[in-house]
Amino acid sequence: MKKIIRRQTRQVHVGPVPVGGDAPISVQSMTKTDTRDVDATSAQIDRLAAAGCEIIRSAVIDEDAAKALAAIIKRSPIPVIADIHFDHRLALIAIESGVAGLRINPGNIGTRQKIKKVADAARDRGIPIRIGVNAGSLEKDLLAAYGGPVPEAMTASALRHVAILEKENFYDIKISLKSSDVLTTVAAYRLMAQETAYPLHVGVTEAGGLLAGAIKSALGIGTLLGEGIGDTIRVSLTRDPVEEVMAGYEILRALDIRHRGVEIISCPTCGRCEIDLFGLVEDVSKALAHITVPLRIAVMGCVVNGPGEAKSAALGVAGGRGQGTLFKAGKVIKKFDEKDLLQVLVEQVEREVQ
Repeated sequence: MKKIIRRQTRQVHVGPVPVGGDAPISVQSMTKTDTRDVDATSAQIDRLAAAGCEIIRSAVIDEDAAKALAAIIKRSPIPVIADIHFDHRLALIAIESGVAGLRINPGNIGTRQKIKKVADAARDRGIPIRIGVNAGSLEKDLLAAYGGPVPEAMTASALRHVAILEKENFYDIKISLKSSDVLTTVAAYRLMAQETAYPLHVGVTEAGGLLAGAIKSALGIGTLLGEGIGDTIRVSLTRDPVEEVMAGYEILRALDIRHRGVEIISCPTCGRCEIDLFGLVEDVSKALAHITVPLRIAVMGCVVNGPGEAKSAALGVAGGRGQGTLFKAGKVIKKFDEKDLLQVLVEQVEREVQ
């Protein structure tokens, strides 16, 4: 299998997390709580960190939210980025609060002097800035010049914002160019990858709920990562942000880029299946969600063909006709009562990862 060769980019640091260069592709998410609610936001960050989230971003909608970041950051096990629009004062307060990064568009936070204040403060603290271009909020002159939110317009917007920061001698920059349309997103990132060596934050914005959002994200993010484009990713879902992180790692796993936690392979079921495989797979997934060691397991619905069909798994179970079977690398090592399928598999996995 041909190995993916990553595009070489500059490296920046979001707190202790390197982004770009030869650093691993990091997985991030965004809190969906009111940032002014410190307890709720901190609790959500803890859940995200436990799921493998490496960078978290929070919306800063006003001064109270910017000031709340100080308490959130003290409690956060992962670096926090402030997401800010229009008001440069919020960026300055967020920097004072100790954020590890900013997500802004320099062109919409005011005059050159205001931009300079933010760039200078970020530079003094060693804080990178992500220029976040969104197809739904492009500048009016670019929409008119290019005839709509096309990839060329998105790229022009990003380069415009890059130039603003570079004029202030600020170069710790990340860039994103997101659209809810997969093909537009992919084309925009391809264009940007030809124009600059800054690291790219990759994602499909407003992708939708779990099914549609995961599919669109897998296609968009996966296509770009497969071409070596992308240094950090966020899967945007109208769901619990923990599911965003899980989906992100599944995309990286599918491309053999990063492996974290248990990978479940399971048969789609057919008329030969005699157990509630749907429910069993869900129960296994929940019971093993805390495992961080990479391990491929199988949950099969046929005791006759299951072990042979899942030889690529380190271990697995199959059930039917009242009997359960535990197997390793396709070989049966134990038979037991079908009702104990979940317990036997979980116990065996726990032993394997100790």
